[in-house]
Amino acid sequence: MGMVVVMSKRELNRLDVLARLDSDRLTARAAAELMAMTPRQTYRLLRRYRDGGASAIANRRRGRPSNNRLPDVVRDHAIALVRERYGDFGPTFAAEKLAERHDLKVSRETLRSWMRQAGIWMSRAERKRIQQPRHRREHIGELVQIDGSEHRWFEDRAAACTLLVFVDDATSRLMELRFVASESTFAYFEALKAYLRRHGKPVAFYSDKHSIFRVSNENAISGNGMTQFGRALSELNIEILCANTSQAKGRVERAHHTLQDRLVKELRLASISTIEAANAFLPSFVANYNGRFAKLPARDKDLHRLLDPRQDLDEVLCWREQRKVSHQLVVNYSRMKLTLKPDGIAVRLRGKMVDIYDFPDGRLEVRWKGTSLPYSAFDKLQRVSHAAIVENKRLGEILAWIKEQQDRQPRLNTIPKGPRRSSQASGLLKNRALRIAEAAKSKSQAPRRGRRRSDRVVSATPAHAPSEAAE
Repeated sequence: MGMVVVMSKRELNRLDVLARLDSDRLTARAAAELMAMTPRQTYRLLRRYRDGGASAIANRRRGRPSNNRLPDVVRDHAIALVRERYGDFGPTFAAEKLAERHDLKVSRETLRSWMRQAGIWMSRAERKRIQQPRHRREHIGELVQIDGSEHRWFEDRAAACTLLVFVDDATSRLMELRFVASESTFAYFEALKAYLRRHGKPVAFYSDKHSIFRVSNENAISGNGMTQFGRALSELNIEILCANTSQAKGRVERAHHTLQDRLVKELRLASISTIEAANAFLPSFVANYNGRFAKLPARDKDLHRLLDPRQDLDEVLCWREQRKVSHQLVVNYSRMKLTLKPDGIAVRLRGKMVDIYDFPDGRLEVRWKGTSLPYSAFDKLQRVSHAAIVENKRLGEILAWIKEQQDRQPRLNTIPKGPRRSSQASGLLKNRALRIAEAAKSKSQAPRRGRRRSDRVVSATPAHAPSEAAE
């Protein structure tokens, strides 16, 4: 068997030129121009071709170690350091630390090659998980994927908002759509209420790991390991499952892409630029969408269950928390003092726990074993933390509210705690936030020039932001 010679494309081109030169079909000057080299080097290659044949044209260094190759001792030392101290570092960062802390200067690409050969590091393409396709569920109502899509649904006609999407896994039907200011528990409560009244109770919902659906803090004291939304589903005997990746809930993710194309254009053609008008437009759009894109289920049986007539959805789909009654018959909730009227059963509740019911329609009730207790509310107006934590999906809404407050008056602002109220109707807490904001706006005055820093008045934000930034 003959020897196999590996040659590059340039070497093959040179071999063709040298063969033509050797057979006097080409002059030396023309051959040199074709090979982009001097005539002297052309004659040298021609001699090698005549003495050794085609294999003599191949690069003689091919397959041999580079002259600039680092010694194996350096390679082994670098790999040992990376294994011991920088096992979770990328090649670039590891190379920086080797030079900084160990005086071992290795280029990042050389170290990358060493780490790959040693099995310490893999490229992003190699680390990418392969998502195996999952078959659809067989029945309608067996699994419903839910998610929110923040987008400029009204383009430049209005601010960005969020569309809550409920998609049936078996058929890809849009089961419920609702425009809201941002993803919030109250927003999902309202969408879920409309879904249940229209279709009944599904077997399970499939969502992402948003804090609305899943308790992120495993050591959380309150909530019994469930969020408010999870508690409501538990009472309704509906399961909630959380996906590890967005690809796992691909039905609803693909629906987002389709809706961000078709629905945006439909809203533009209908000259709709408000959330209220868009929500009124959605039923006709959903009917048309399902008629075009919905699939037939594998089995005809619908697994949706009827609602229990003994269950009041308003009682279930609300924000509930427990609070302790002080000796002065005061209950603290959402930075307000709720003073129970010293009548009847309330007098005997000192030191006991009562339930707070915060409804999406704005009502706020204090209950003891299901009995509503009369109370009067007093706003503490105490200062809250300036560096509040804001979820990523709420960031746009919060920044819009902060910008509005900064335009009104320079002051320290804070993000309100408790349930977000962007989807809550008028009520005690929401109206209170609006009144505080209007009062602050009317009393704001321009600061006097030349005022000393020690004389400046620093005002705290209200306990709850206006409705644009609250839930």
